[in-house]
Amino acid sequence: MQKIRKGDKVVILTGKDKGRSGEVLQVIPKEDRAIVRGINVVKRHQRQTASQEAGIINKEAPIHLSNIAIADPKDGKPTRVGFKIDGDKKVRVAKRSGVTIDG
Repeated sequence: MQKIRKGDKVVILTGKDKGRSGEVLQVIPKEDRAIVRGINVVKRHQRQTASQEAGIINKEAPIHLSNIAIADPKDGKPTRVGFKIDGDKKVRVAKRSGVTIDG
């Protein structure tokens, strides 16, 4: 089970977007990276295709998982993730507050 999943609210710990938060759009487990909405935005030159126009576009680049942390459901501050067996299911728990992380 992964600690960070698509749809999670995360806080950026390092880099140019330090302190900002966003939603995880995609996780790339093989590279230990994630794409976060509105974070690590870069400009890319786009060639014209049948569906897209040519020009310079802004898109989110992947960020390493070590540089992001789950936002605590209680106060929105960064927290580590633990696991707990709840009935017959394994659930993620915020270490900071002990609250179950919905996912």
